[in-house]
Amino acid sequence: MAEIHGPGGPPPHIPDDLTVAQFMLDVDHESRPVRPEAQANPWMIEDATGRAIRFAEVRERTHGMANALYSRWKLVCIYSPNHVDYAIAVWAVHRLGAIITAANPAYLVGELEYQMSITKAKLLIIHPWSLAVGLEAARAAGLPADRIVLFDALYDAAPTLGSYPTISQLVAEGLAKPTCFYERRLRPGEGKTKLAFLSFSSGTTGKPKAVCIPHYGPIANVVQMTHLANLQTLPWDERKWRPGDVCLGVLPFFHIYGLVVIMHFQMFCGTTLVVIPKFNFVDILKSIERYHINQLPVVPPMVVLLCKHPAVKQHDLSSVRAVMSGAAPLSAELIHQLSQVLPKIHIGQGYGTRMTETCTTVSFPQIEQRICTPGSAGRLVPGIVARVVKPDGSLAGLNEPGQLVVKGPAMALRYMNNDDATRETFVDGWVYTGDEVTINESAELFELLKVRGFQVAPAELEGHLLDHPDVSDVCVVGVPDDYSGELPLAFVVPSAPALERMKKDSAEAGRVKASIKKHVTDVKVHYKRLAGGVEFIDVIPKNPSGKLLRRVLRDRAKEMKAQGLLTDADKAKL
Repeated sequence: MAEIHGPGGPPPHIPDDLTVAQFMLDVDHESRPVRPEAQANPWMIEDATGRAIRFAEVRERTHGMANALYSRWKLVCIYSPNHVDYAIAVWAVHRLGAIITAANPAYLVGELEYQMSITKAKLLIIHPWSLAVGLEAARAAGLPADRIVLFDALYDAAPTLGSYPTISQLVAEGLAKPTCFYERRLRPGEGKTKLAFLSFSSGTTGKPKAVCIPHYGPIANVVQMTHLANLQTLPWDERKWRPGDVCLGVLPFFHIYGLVVIMHFQMFCGTTLVVIPKFNFVDILKSIERYHINQLPVVPPMVVLLCKHPAVKQHDLSSVRAVMSGAAPLSAELIHQLSQVLPKIHIGQGYGTRMTETCTTVSFPQIEQRICTPGSAGRLVPGIVARVVKPDGSLAGLNEPGQLVVKGPAMALRYMNNDDATRETFVDGWVYTGDEVTINESAELFELLKVRGFQVAPAELEGHLLDHPDVSDVCVVGVPDDYSGELPLAFVVPSAPALERMKKDSAEAGRVKASIKKHVTDVKVHYKRLAGGVEFIDVIPKNPSGKLLRRVLRDRAKEMKAQGLLTDADKAKL
C-alpha cells in the first residue's frame, strides 16, 4: 500500500480567499445545507437561560465587537470555558484580520502566562470564573489592565469583577457608531498562509507548541466533513446529520475538536448548538431532555458515564440519534455497552479530533453504518491521503501497523518559532502524527492509544519531575485506561537520600510517591497529573545515545496493569 485516499471523491471547491468569519457568516458555499424555515432555527442556545441566538444576532454581535476593537490588537488570547459569545469573539477578531490563541480554562497561572508570552498576545478575553488566574497571568506576562475584556457573567460570577469591559458592552459600543474598520478581502490563495489560530498542541515532546493554522485549514475541514455528510443516502429519519438538529456543545471550544467540529462544522451544517460552559454529567442529561438534543459529540469518558451512571435511567434521552466519539480511542466493549443503553442511536468514531496539526478531522464515522466497525476510528474523509510508515521508513500494506502520515487541504503550516519540531512533524506537505495505526481495505482507521483527548508531552512532565529532590531519573509513559484513553504513569529512579529513608521506614515509599504526584498536581492542568501512578525502578532503559526507550516501559506498564500491580493509579470517578 503506497497511499490510500479518503473515498467519496474530491470535496467541493474550498475558497482560499476568505477568512473563517467570512466563510461562516457571509457566503453560501455549495456544500452548505439549507437551514429549516430560512434560518429560523437558532444557531446557539444558552444552556443556563434557554436564550436562543439566531443568525442575525450572531452576525450583528460579531460586527459590533469588531467595530469596538478595530484599532486595538492583532493577537487575542481567549481564556474561558464555553460561552455563547465565544464564536462571536473569534469571528470578530477574524473580521479585523487578527489571530486567536485559545487557552485551556483549567490552566494554572504559569501555563497561561507561558501561552500568552510566546504568542505575544495583546488582548486577553477572560470568563469571570477564570478572572483571578487570568489577571495574575496577565500581570506576569506584562499585559496592562486595559487589555482585558470579560465574557458576560450569568451565574456563579466572581464577587468583584472590577471595571473591565464586557463583550456586551463592546458590542453595544460598536453598534452605536459608524463602521470604523475596513475588512479586507484576502487575495486568491492568501487564505492558505494568513493565520487564523495559534492553537496549542503538546505533540509528543517538550512543552506545548503553538500550531500555526491558516484560515484555509478550518474552512477546508468543514467542507470535507459537510461533503461527507451530504453523501448520506439513508432515509431522512435515519441519517446521522440533518439540518435543524440540536447538538450538545459541552466539549471545550479551545480544543481543536470543539473549535472546528462543534463550533464551526455543526453550525455550518444548520445545527443548533446548546452551549454548556461547565461539565456536570447530570446537568447534561437534563439539558438533553430539556432541549431535545439529537447530536452528542463526546469523548470516551462521557461514553463510560452514559453506560454506567445511574442517573441515565432517570432521564428521557429518546431525542438522541447520533453519538460521535473522538479525541481518544473508544473500545469495542464500550460501543457494545452504549448500544445496549441507547439501542436506537448511531455510534461512530473520528480520528484527528485531538490532532491540532491536522486541523482536526482525518477520519469520520462511516455514513452507511448505524454502529460503526468496532475498534475503528472511522473512515478517511474525502481529500485526505494517508500513508502508514514502518519503523524502517518503508510503507506498510493494508492492515499492517505503522506511523500514520497524512496530507490534505486542512493541514496546519508549522509550529511557531520551533524549526526542529516543524522539521520532524511537517515534511513536504505531510504531517507525521506519531500515532501507530492500521488502515484496512475500506479506508477505515484503527488506532493503536492520549489523556481525555489531550496530548500530554512526557518530556514536559519529566523535566518538571526532575526538579523534585527525591527523583534521580524518570520516564513518563501512557498506561491504557477505558475512561481516559491513557493515564500518565511515571517510572522513577529514587534519589540516594530517598532510598536511604525508604530503607529505614517502609511507609516512606508511599509518602515519596504521594509527594511526587503532588509535585505535578500543584502546577499542572488536571489531565497532566500522574493518574496512572508512580512506580519505582532501578534504572531507566536508554539507547547508546541516551534516548529513553519509552516503548520498553510502556510495554512493562501494560503488563503490570494486566497483573493488577499498578497499585498507585487513581481510580476513575463517575
